[in-house]
Amino acid sequence: MDLTDAQWRLIEPLIPVPPRRADGRGRPRCNPREVMNGILWVMRTGAAWADIPSRYPSSSTCHRYFQAWVSVCPDSERSSGGFVYTWPD
Repeated sequence: MDLTDAQWRLIEPLIPVPPRRADGRGRPRCNPREVMNGILWVMRTGAAWADIPSRYPSSSTCHRYFQAWVSVCPDSERSSGGFVYTWPD
């Protein structure tokens, strides 16, 4: 179950945009919505990062983005070193 368009509209403004390199080099960025869907799949299933289905970006990409996003999460929104996940039913 991936994010709906309505859910993504709520979440997208909260996702930090990584800075571009000044020299323009580097890999192209992944679609953040696809990355978020991969992260949510891991959180929902409890599976290992390596088990992310191929319809999502690679496990290393999803995990790297997850670590980057957690690092910018304010302390008030953390619990035991991670996000506080409160999703509506």
